[in-house]
Amino acid sequence: MKDFLSLDQLGPERLAALLTLADRLREDQRRGRLEPVLAGKVLAMVFTKPSLRTRVSFDVAMLQLGGQALYLSPAEVGLGQREAVADVARVLSGYVDAVMARVFAHADVVELAAQASVPVINGLSDRFHPCQGLADLLTVRDTFGSLAGRRLAYLGDGNNVAHSLLLGGALSGMSVSIIHPEGYGPDATVLARAAALARMSGGAVESTSDLAAIDGADVLYTDVWASMGQEEEAASRRSAFLPYRLDEACIARASAHVIVMHCLPAHRGEEISAGAMDGSAARVFEQAENRLHAQRALLAWLVGGAPLLG
Repeated sequence: MKDFLSLDQLGPERLAALLTLADRLREDQRRGRLEPVLAGKVLAMVFTKPSLRTRVSFDVAMLQLGGQALYLSPAEVGLGQREAVADVARVLSGYVDAVMARVFAHADVVELAAQASVPVINGLSDRFHPCQGLADLLTVRDTFGSLAGRRLAYLGDGNNVAHSLLLGGALSGMSVSIIHPEGYGPDATVLARAAALARMSGGAVESTSDLAAIDGADVLYTDVWASMGQEEEAASRRSAFLPYRLDEACIARASAHVIVMHCLPAHRGEEISAGAMDGSAARVFEQAENRLHAQRALLAWLVGGAPLLG
């Protein structure tokens, strides 16, 4: 596997092994024993959509493994506007050892991967957020020790984060419920793919508007109601999503050991209450830190050749 565009590319065995590698490298970092497996390697980070966590976590991961990261802003590249996506892919392939792209359109990262001769990592697109999904699964596994059989209830928009949770949860034998207002569910093709994966793993997935799907959940998860590029829909979305706020009432309906997650940035008082965001059940900032640990493993494998299986 050269590129990493969505979680279902990994399969259940490689996904579990990648999380185990993330655990090992995290422990190596804490003991000061990280090996510079990316010495002399350079990652180009192509951004058409800005981010705090994506930029810093990839930059730090490369540095910790002995490599370097090169930030390319929207103005510098003009992906698909100033310069064709295919041309950018070919040019960067001659300079760097891998490309991470955080883009609006998933088609852009697909074309980058098709035209590049070096690994391409999807740092976010409008269809998937697989790096966030890796960090999310790592966080759940950190808390409960395993993933299979755990129930995750996601409240909100059936967006790229929801899609990656569906695929990653299905691969891991989890039960994932995407709970959303009518008209805001996940893509039917992604849901069908996740359902097929869940049948093989013993997990389950569903898309529902019924808040009863919260009951007994091990994990409650939410995301912003209007993502970057959806600002004009903010008012209508706020009205539609208000009953799906993650708050103390939701927590009371979930399991006694429930954890609360949010991929950030968060708007306290909108999609999540301040009490849920900052309460004892919250794992939001551990989840954010796990972006570094999960992506460090991804880079060590894809770019540094670290073994996953066998």
